[in-house]
Amino acid sequence: MIDKIKTAFEKPNSARLLTVGAAVLLIGGGIAAYWALVQKTPLGDTPIGSTVVPQDAFAAVSLNTNSGQWQQLRQYGTPESRALLDGQLTQWRDNLLSVNGYNYEKDIQPWVGREVMIAWLSPQLVASATTPAPNAAASIENALMIVLPINNAGRAKQLLEKPKPLPQGQWVERTYNNVKIREIQGAPAQRYSAAILDDRFLVVTTNPRATELAIDTYKGGPSLAKTPGYGEALNQIETSGPFARVYINVPAAADVAAIHSVRTIPPQARAQLQQNQGIATTVNLQPEGINFKAVSWLKPDSEKKQAVENKAQGMLSRLPADTLMMASGSNLQRMWQDYTEGSQANPLTPFDPQWLQKAITSNTGLNLEKDLLAWMAGEFSFSLIPAAQGTVTQFPAGLVFMVRSSDRRAAEKALKQLDRVMSDRYKYKVEEAKIGNQSVVNWTSEYGALTLTHGWLNGNVAFLTMFAPVAGGIVPKPPTPLAVSEQFQKAVPTELESTTGNFFIDVDRLVNTKQFFFPELPAAQQAVVNAIRSVGLTAAISDARSTRYDVFVMLKQQGKPNPLPSPAKVLPSPKPQSTPPKQQTQPSPSPTSPPATPQTPPQPSP
Repeated sequence: MIDKIKTAFEKPNSARLLTVGAAVLLIGGGIAAYWALVQKTPLGDTPIGSTVVPQDAFAAVSLNTNSGQWQQLRQYGTPESRALLDGQLTQWRDNLLSVNGYNYEKDIQPWVGREVMIAWLSPQLVASATTPAPNAAASIENALMIVLPINNAGRAKQLLEKPKPLPQGQWVERTYNNVKIREIQGAPAQRYSAAILDDRFLVVTTNPRATELAIDTYKGGPSLAKTPGYGEALNQIETSGPFARVYINVPAAADVAAIHSVRTIPPQARAQLQQNQGIATTVNLQPEGINFKAVSWLKPDSEKKQAVENKAQGMLSRLPADTLMMASGSNLQRMWQDYTEGSQANPLTPFDPQWLQKAITSNTGLNLEKDLLAWMAGEFSFSLIPAAQGTVTQFPAGLVFMVRSSDRRAAEKALKQLDRVMSDRYKYKVEEAKIGNQSVVNWTSEYGALTLTHGWLNGNVAFLTMFAPVAGGIVPKPPTPLAVSEQFQKAVPTELESTTGNFFIDVDRLVNTKQFFFPELPAAQQAVVNAIRSVGLTAAISDARSTRYDVFVMLKQQGKPNPLPSPAKVLPSPKPQSTPPKQQTQPSPSPTSPPATPQTPPQPSP
């Protein structure tokens, strides 16, 4: 078993363990960043457009329209990553505005409020909005809803009453629930629908039924603003003038993900997932990077409750300052239980827990839960530590696992069983050794190519190292701990004093150097990775129903951004419509073809 892992670690094109470790932390930061992408607020402290967005929308984003913040966003990164961002911004602008003859600075900015809200609605939600029109095909696409608050009603009305000539199709007008709706027909790729609500909001959607749903919501239907716990969650992460805020409706988002998943979610597991309510995040632009503050919470009537256990700080003093990456938690036993219980309901879980259980049993003869996790009810960490300079080794770094034992006798029994397995089954040389005055046990492969070390640190903390010999950097304790290193302190948020977990990755040293063997990434992905210096995350359980997360992505800032390319010029149709929209007496049926519209909102031009 160990030799197989060793082979994978040695080969540059199959450095799976190291790659997966880095990917987990990057994805973790990305997930927290994804959970954290945008938001702002009318009922108490809820986003301005949240009274228009249906409560069952699976995601909603609120973007600040301050051009200075957008310019700051474009300052981050390298020329290559900045080109990717600029390309995306240009695509959004051209697809949503320029193609229809509009210019943000001239046509939108003079009347729009300080933030724009965007929501994503599932096909099932949109289909339930009205009775299907005759012969209308059901859409399989998510609908996009954009809610623009109005500061100048006259200018906003002019936008709809005197529309620009269309390159294809025509504007038609109809009435729904005493609200005029204007929409494009005859252009399957531009199936936009728009309405003004009481001179307060201009709503634009990619599906006529979604516009009707927005009207119903505004007139008293269940809205995002009325979501249980939403306002309270936002109060926990409130900041001054955030760049963006986001809300993820966990059950609804999971349903959407399940549609595209190859795994079938059992009814019991799906019912368990329904106990979750949402995740809200604020995004703040800072001089050295982007900060995300997030909170997740359960429904008020959920049977599920969280154990408030924030004891993950101790591991930071046991790791050396040059640690490349680390992840820690308060209770490994409970974390595994939570993961196992939630894995069936989550189509995005990275691996099946039964696979790991079977792998450990088949390779060691030990039962994961009875022989190992039974004594691992304390704080833990996984980390990657570089080999010390001058160390003779074929590995650039060592993997380190630490866990505070909740049953020292059971732990020592399990370790002795592992000693016998390594000796008898895998023919490793098992012998005691000394690091300073402290005893450890080494497992050395037959030809001495690989050595693993396990032992005890003060406080009943068991450790295991593999690959590069790095045990000397943690036994009995590191000369300079990770917690006081400058890079760690810059990357890892410190607002949450008591934490249930941390992670940190020094992307510059781990990924952006040639020392570690990572597979070649596609150019776009490599450009994004190259723009990151480090990622830090802290998590804390606030109470039995909510958890807080803070993430900081430290970014490079190389060079100055170039102006965005000029909007694409779109030629009008041979017979452009210059008269007011055509009146339609019956609600327009949904087009039979789903639109090829972008899934991202228009943004203020920097």
